[in-house]
Amino acid sequence: MPPRTLWGSGIGLDRRLLDQTAADDRPWDARLLRWDVLGSLGHIEGLRASRLLGVRDHARLRQGLRRALAAFDRGSLAMRPDQEDVHTAVEEWLTRRLPGLGERLHTGRSRNDQVACDLRLYVKDRLLGLHNAALDLTGALLAFAARHRRVLWPGYTHQRRAMPSSIGLWAGGYAEGLLDTIESLREVWVRVDRSPLGSAAGYGVPLPLRREVTAKALGFAGLDRNVATVQGGRGKLEAAVLFWCTQVGHEVARLAQDVILYTAEEFGYLTLPAELATGSSIMPHKRNPDLFELTRGRAAALEGDLAAVLQIKSKLSSGYHRDFQLLKEPLMRGLDRTEAMLAALAAAVPRLGVDRERCEAALAGGALATDEVMRRVEEGSPFRNAYRDVAAALRRGDAFEPPPASRIVARRRSTGGLGDLGLEEARARARRARRWGQREHGRFQRAIGKLAGRRGTSLRGGRKTR
Repeated sequence: MPPRTLWGSGIGLDRRLLDQTAADDRPWDARLLRWDVLGSLGHIEGLRASRLLGVRDHARLRQGLRRALAAFDRGSLAMRPDQEDVHTAVEEWLTRRLPGLGERLHTGRSRNDQVACDLRLYVKDRLLGLHNAALDLTGALLAFAARHRRVLWPGYTHQRRAMPSSIGLWAGGYAEGLLDTIESLREVWVRVDRSPLGSAAGYGVPLPLRREVTAKALGFAGLDRNVATVQGGRGKLEAAVLFWCTQVGHEVARLAQDVILYTAEEFGYLTLPAELATGSSIMPHKRNPDLFELTRGRAAALEGDLAAVLQIKSKLSSGYHRDFQLLKEPLMRGLDRTEAMLAALAAAVPRLGVDRERCEAALAGGALATDEVMRRVEEGSPFRNAYRDVAAALRRGDAFEPPPASRIVARRRSTGGLGDLGLEEARARARRARRWGQREHGRFQRAIGKLAGRRGTSLRGGRKTR
């Protein structure tokens, strides 16, 4: 049986056309079903405010859509193989139960602004979840930094030992790098948090729509005012979301690479517990860092998702194009990858072990050369002379008496250095970011709960709040 469509005119369609335009998209489109019901609940609020829907019909449609939402939650409303998309699934479900009225649901709406709305609701929910997950990883890194702040090891440049560092400085640096990216989400959020409904296929509709009412009902902070910007922004919005995800990916991939390196036998600064490692089917001694390798690989694949979105969008003229359908897969796949990376590392970081003796032993020799230079400078030697004298001594094989760890730390009291990590300031940033996420989650959840007629309706991505 060929797929049922909302645009069908009764003319038989070539099965190959339908397979090309809908088949690969269905698994991704199915993720939007819940949001399509909720988007429709918001849409009828706008129709009622615009006097395009009477009080009685509005109440019946709202009740029917709330039942559809409950059916979805029970698993009894899903997209069937003979349905082209989630819009068809929802409208047919409703029309069977409200014949003659369900057909009015699409008034003032195109599938183009409908799917744009579904995607923005979906992305808002996922970004709130990723925001929480990134903060969880940040918290794990800050706790790890505090726990091992006095464990010294070498810092590296060019993958060669450079100067003394510490596990606290290392983990705290990654935490602050993540915080930079977490805080930048607000810029992306402003663009996602605008309602596209009422723009139809990109040119509005000849009806007196109260677009602001619909936007408020759905928990959007505002709307895309110029109707042409909605379709013009397709791909651009997805790219902005994925670019943010790639920044998260860059941070966690570097962290994963460090863990892979420092848990290797040649370094041994960190230790990988058995429950975080895989083995070999032929070599019984192996303890492989697959979790961290796959984090590194997912971050690389995430850049491919962003590149796919940019390529799809870059060659299109203004207005709607069916190419936009292909944006769903890389967007959703990229969000999935980001979620998987953050969840894995947040669970793994607290369980990493530290070999203090290996860390401190690695400071011997060249890593302390700069400390010797600075000791001589403090005694009155010009820097350039001290530098050359220490370099010559190293070439002769002279050994310097290593200063105690407390002295190494004490000499680095400048802001943000080894002796002044500023972990509490980082925690304060994380708390502010958490409060922002909770506010946005609460505002979004209240709107969705009101539409659904269920106060406790929770979002997928956000934590439940009391």
